[in-house]
Formats: sequence, C-alpha cells, structure tokens
Amino acid sequence: MPRLSDTMTQGTVSKWLKQQGDEVKKGEPIVEIETDKANIELEAYASGKLARIVLKEGESAPVGDLIGEIALPGEAPAPGAAEGRAGGRTGGSEAPSAPTTTAEHEGAAVSATDAKQPEPTQQQAEAGAQGTLTQPAAADEGSEHDGQGLRASPMARRLARELGVDLASIKGSGPLGRIQKEDVEAAAKAPAAPSAKPVETALAAADVEMVPLSRMQQTIARRMVEAKSQVPHFYVSMEIDMDRAVADLDELNEGVAKEELVTINDLIIRACALTLRDYPDVNSFYQDGKLIRNHRVNVGFAVAIQGGLIEPVIRDADQKNLRELAAESKRLARKMREGKAELSDYEGGTFSISNLGMYGVSEFSAIINPPHSAILAMGAVQDRAVVVNGQLAVGKRCTLTLSADHRVFYGATAAEFLRAVKHRLEKPLSLFV
Repeated sequence: MPRLSDTMTQGTVSKWLKQQGDEVKKGEPIVEIETDKANIELEAYASGKLARIVLKEGESAPVGDLIGEIALPGEAPAPGAAEGRAGGRTGGSEAPSAPTTTAEHEGAAVSATDAKQPEPTQQQAEAGAQGTLTQPAAADEGSEHDGQGLRASPMARRLARELGVDLASIKGSGPLGRIQKEDVEAAAKAPAAPSAKPVETALAAADVEMVPLSRMQQTIARRMVEAKSQVPHFYVSMEIDMDRAVADLDELNEGVAKEELVTINDLIIRACALTLRDYPDVNSFYQDGKLIRNHRVNVGFAVAIQGGLIEPVIRDADQKNLRELAAESKRLARKMREGKAELSDYEGGTFSISNLGMYGVSEFSAIINPPHSAILAMGAVQDRAVVVNGQLAVGKRCTLTLSADHRVFYGATAAEFLRAVKHRLEKPLSLFV
C-alpha cells in the first residue's frame, strides 16, 4: 500500500483492474486505491504476472502493507502466504523464505517497497497492549505473570478461560494484587454492568439508515474538526460591484466554445492570485510558533464530487493569464470528478477559494483548510437594489467572505486584502491581460 497523500495512513482497495493470474505491464493500472483524498489508479511497478491478490476489494491496509504480488517472468510467487486477508494486518512484514521472491527485485511487489512504513501511533500501541491484557489464554499457565504486569495463579487463569472472565477486569485479593481462584469465581457470579444502549437499537429500524463514511468523508470530518477547534477563525465580508466584470466576461466569451468559456470563478482566482503577491501574510501559515511564508502562489478551489469534497491546486496561479487559469481549472475539476486525481493535483496549496454561488447561495463562511491561513467564500452574483449617485437602482452584486487565521494576520490585513480583491474585480481590465 503506497502513500498517496501527505495525510494518508491507510488505503482501501476499491477495485482490482486485473485478476489473479493476468499478465501485467510496468506502468499499466492494475488496482484502484481509495485514499483520504480520492480514488487513484495504482500502476504496476514491474512487468510479469499478477501472481497473488492479498487485499481484496473493499478491504483496507496501512501504508506499507502487502496488497498484492507480481511475479517476474519465470518466477514463482512467495510460498506460504495466505490468499486475501483474514483480519488484522496482512503480510508485508514477513520475510519470504524462497530465494527467488518478488521482494528481491526492485519494484516487483505491489506493496510499494519504496513507501516508508509509518511508526505505530500511540493509540495503536495502546490498543495492542490492551489486546494482550485481555487474552489470558496467551499466558503460560505455570506463570503468575503475563508480561503486562498482571498477576494471577495458574488455577485462576485456567478457570478464567473456562468461565469466559476477563482477568484484566478483576482486582486480585492475594499478595501484591495476585488474582486467586476465588476472585475469578466471584467475578463470574457478579451481574454484568449495564451497557449503554446502542443508538441504532434505540430507534425503530425502519426510521433510520446507518450509512458508513468513505475514507475521504472520514478525513474531511476529522480535519474540519481539527481546523475549527485549533485554528482561531475570524471573518471579514465585503459586497462587490460585479456589473463591469460580468459585462466584460460576456464580451470575452462571445462566440467561444463551451469548454473554453471563462467563468466568474476563474476571475476570482485571478484576482486573488494577483492580490496574494501584495499580501504575503495571507499566503502564509502558522507552524510551531512561527510564520511560514510561501514564495509561490498556489491557489486551491473546492470541487464537489460524489461522496465528498476535494481541492485541486493551480500552481503559480499569479503567473498565468485568465484563459490559462480557466483551462487549468476545467482540466483539474474534470479529473477530480472522474476520480483520476493525482497527488500533484491537490498537494501544495497556499490559499483556498470556495464558491457556492452556482447554487444560489448569497453568502457563507468557510472553514480554513489547514495549513492555509485563509479561505475566500464567494456567494452568487445577483441583481440587488443599490444606491447609485443618490438614486435607487439595480446592480449585479456578490458577497465575498474571508475566513482568516488570527495567529497569522489580523483584521486590518484581512480588510486590506479583501479591499484589494474588490478593487480588481470592480475595475477588471487588469485581470484580462
């Protein structure tokens, strides 16, 4: 299982594009991996035969675990490895015994041997320790210790297994807390503690549906909670006069094919990219008590996809003209929706834009996407009643709201940045050159 994003710790096999026994060529897509960002096709690292599928469709494994094996021409797969996964971590860490296994050839295993195996987290380590404590059968009957500091007589251990009692839940009455036979018998007779009623049983089955979250949805949920709880957000909004911008866009798009149209969203990206050069703090992020300023302007824009949200990144957006930005944004959005995202498509952003105007949303506040220090939320361009030269009129207006990290910059900087974006959009000639 390769690491396909900076936040990825494990992946799920969505679909095997090749079947066990099929011939494969180096660089040919053989399996779709669902990450915390998107579904990504994994290419074969070597030519040969897909000798073994270890991780079946729908199953997950940590980064670095074996998910399949390619046998080189004339080579047999490693012996003694079980097909599929029976639960828990599979393969990857066991050294094959045959002298000619795929592990001896660079790039011959689908387990991505060049991917660094992550160290176990504290939570995983604690879970492993608890698992040892609650399995008395693993301890030697002739020993009072199980290697985890748990003291119990051999008779108590044997009786606990027979009665199905968890030794870790018993307070021993013997010397130094040693668990005796009598302690186990008393625990077996004690009434079970009442457990909380599961949510799904508290409601009628016909009234609810339990929907499991995809890996992407789980990651979005986790990161948004972290962002909202750890990043001190504040918000600044401004109304933008879009009359000239809309008129100029209509003229620019006259007679142009649909796939080459320049949109309001492209105009916003262009205005923000140019303004970020003048306000480096907005193009920065906070890390360990320091301000990290980005020298490149890489603008990400939110794209809604089936079952989630992803933010492709236009690199060096300040160096691209309006038509180049329009073409790049369409290309990236299409890749995201087709599930063909690559790591380079959504990594390395320095600023975010979220546009819900196409849904008729007038205005909203977005949550910052760490490690960025700001995100711009754009509402719909609407006809609104406005006052022009003391007279009531109808004008095209939209509301922009900047969500900002108060650790990185303050209200005055946010207001100045938004005012500069407003100036560029209301006098858009500079955006079209």
